[in-house]
Amino acid sequence: MQDSMFTDESDNSIVKELRKEIFRMMHYSKSSHIGGCLSCIDILYTLYFKVMNCDKIKTKSPDRDIFILSKGHNSAALYVTLAYAGFFPKEYLDKYYIDDGILPGHLDMTTVNGIECSSGSLGHGPSIGLGFAIAKDRNNNKGHIYILLGDGECNEGSVWEAVMLASTLKQKNYTLIIDFNHLQGMGRDVIHQNNLGERFTAFGFKVKEVNGNDIEKLLPALQDRNGPIAVIAHTIKGYGVSFTEDKLEWHYKSPNKEELEIALKELQ
Repeated sequence: MQDSMFTDESDNSIVKELRKEIFRMMHYSKSSHIGGCLSCIDILYTLYFKVMNCDKIKTKSPDRDIFILSKGHNSAALYVTLAYAGFFPKEYLDKYYIDDGILPGHLDMTTVNGIECSSGSLGHGPSIGLGFAIAKDRNNNKGHIYILLGDGECNEGSVWEAVMLASTLKQKNYTLIIDFNHLQGMGRDVIHQNNLGERFTAFGFKVKEVNGNDIEKLLPALQDRNGPIAVIAHTIKGYGVSFTEDKLEWHYKSPNKEELEIALKELQ
């Protein structure tokens, strides 16, 4: 675990910069999924700037923490976090999701440093992460596995297969983080999951329910490494900009020039 690098004021300032970058990237690439990127960026910032040892991740140390973005369509949020954490030049962000670009719309682990797992097809992250966690134990390697998935992604049966096995194995180095923003591609709470915390508890997980858009609340939940843990991060889709907050359409829309200018002004 690394020491906190910034004061609370600096935390907020940097997260606003990350949100600005996401808006710029979505604007010039004319791409979608900005809502989910904005809802989870506080989680990613907390992990990479407050919890995980990024130096070990950059050098691929066997004792590194491993992060998997299971909801790979929110790749822009991870890209901006990695760039600002020094994994690759910030200029790469100008090559997001465009012809002859560098950063694809869905994660590809062969592109830039810091991507541990290619993702995009939902429901796979928890099982892949559990494989990493088991391998660490068998090889006597340190480090913790964090997997971020969406609440809609919890509709996938493969998620619960991984949860059952992690609980059976009492997998201490394993944390699932659910970006619980109540909106997915086709609507609000398409499948009833208001008792998501109770479900993970019933499966044998230690459950922590926190405000996922509040770094101060997220930090102690993510610092706990005695798993298996499910962090239910209650978030707002499109958080941080007035016209994107809790709006289903921003799962698909990309900001036009006027919307970009409004967003950058609000985040100033």
